[in-house]
Amino acid sequence: MGKWFKSGSPWIWMTGGAVSISLIAVLGLLLLIAWRGLSYFWPADIYEWKLRDAKGVESTLIGEIYDSEAVPTERLITAGVEFAEHPGEFVTRYLVKTGNREFVGLDFRWILETDIVSRSTPEGIAKIERTKNGNFYGYPLAVIEDGKRLDLTDVQHSLEEHIARAVDIADKAMTLQKRDIGAINYELERLRLKERRAELDGELNDSKKQEFEAARQKLETDYLVLEKELFALRDEAARDSVIVRDMRGEEVVLKLDSVLDVAYANRLGFVGKIGHWFAGVANFVSADPREANTEGGVFPAIFGTVFMVLLMAVIVTPFGVIAAIYLHEYAKKGPLTKIIRIAVINLAGVPSIVYGVFGLGFFVYMLGGSIDQLFYPEALPSPTFGSPGVIWSALTLAILTLPVVIVSTEEGLSRIPSAVRQGSLALGATKAETLWRIVIPMASPAIMTGLILAVARAAGEVAPLMLVGVVKLAPTLPIDMNFPFVHLDRKFMHLGFHIYDVGFQSPNVEAARPLVYATSFLLVSVIVALNLTAISVRNHLREKYRSLEH
Repeated sequence: MGKWFKSGSPWIWMTGGAVSISLIAVLGLLLLIAWRGLSYFWPADIYEWKLRDAKGVESTLIGEIYDSEAVPTERLITAGVEFAEHPGEFVTRYLVKTGNREFVGLDFRWILETDIVSRSTPEGIAKIERTKNGNFYGYPLAVIEDGKRLDLTDVQHSLEEHIARAVDIADKAMTLQKRDIGAINYELERLRLKERRAELDGELNDSKKQEFEAARQKLETDYLVLEKELFALRDEAARDSVIVRDMRGEEVVLKLDSVLDVAYANRLGFVGKIGHWFAGVANFVSADPREANTEGGVFPAIFGTVFMVLLMAVIVTPFGVIAAIYLHEYAKKGPLTKIIRIAVINLAGVPSIVYGVFGLGFFVYMLGGSIDQLFYPEALPSPTFGSPGVIWSALTLAILTLPVVIVSTEEGLSRIPSAVRQGSLALGATKAETLWRIVIPMASPAIMTGLILAVARAAGEVAPLMLVGVVKLAPTLPIDMNFPFVHLDRKFMHLGFHIYDVGFQSPNVEAARPLVYATSFLLVSVIVALNLTAISVRNHLREKYRSLEH
């Protein structure tokens, strides 16, 4: 036994076991997040319950089961729940999404198993997804086309066709509003700023005024034409309606311009549910959020996260590499260099919110305010760069991740044998040529390793971004078709902040809970995709410059 301990085998087994447990824990956590997030898009059965409470009052409930749990009976009795008979030690209760928010208030409700008289899954029940007020559950009875009720035997087919038509028209209207009308509004604002700039410069004479007025009138004329076309599309989309019988037994008329989809989940087979699941995932990834982020997709958050991280990588890489080269190749080995290295290492331990405060004070207020004073005086008092934006977020995270890149690059530089440098210098190359053609290429895998670590940390940071650029809802993306096409001063959405907002700031916590898991899984997927891209680049560079190591 003593020899076994002295051989070091126990430490090898302990280390291997700890690594295995860590990997299992990480994989288990990822699988849990993936399961809870991706199962959100699976079309669940829609039930119809007949309920009778302890006082004998009967009611009907339609909805989907979101969760269930066993609750101690005494706790329910203490809370004021009455039972006709004592149900035993525990009572099962179900969390049901009932939708129909405009008629029942909250669209979630707990029901006790002791109140259930019967439960069925009728094929005629449909879940209608809407642009506002959440889902609507009920029996579609008929379609109203241009004011006339269509008495059809196949209501489902007719309803799906009319919804597809309304969605197509609504998409055209949205494109017209966002792209064409948005471009005119953008040009009108630019024209106003140009006029203001000419006024500040003392160049706004009568001729200039007439030019600005003529350009403004042309844009406003085009705006009126597009606005008329937009209203016509909206009227066309609102032409049809559907009559639905809800769980109260009343017939409700829903305008199809507010309907996105209809799903008869109880009629779907396994293949149909898989198709519906893929459609739900695709819509979640590609659509804009709705209903205070509790419905719809997260595309702006994905775009903002990836764009900000890429911008951060472009900023931090040259600064980190240059600093590391200076410290390793040029700086003298003295107390000052040692202090700088210690400072760089300690910077990695500073809480991220401190970087956010620094970014807000230095970048936004000081640097951004100065830029506004110098280059955008016509827009004042409204700030251009003097308010939180994506460029300040990228710069703040670049400073936050700078120590990682410096340390990793220095380690890569220290691994290169000095004989390589001396050989290059002996052949007549200058120190700069040796660095550019020999040292940096050989250290490029280490640089990429530092960049991978920086990307992983930057993509998951939320606290500093809350101060320097991220918002709950961004009306426009940082990139669009309006000149100069890339708008670094704009605020943006971020997946990490989206998780915080949906999970802790949402007015409807029960509706938001599955979205938190789905968005968390998506954030992990984005980080993994960014890291895999960087790893593939690192491996390519390693293979490319492997010959220099021999």
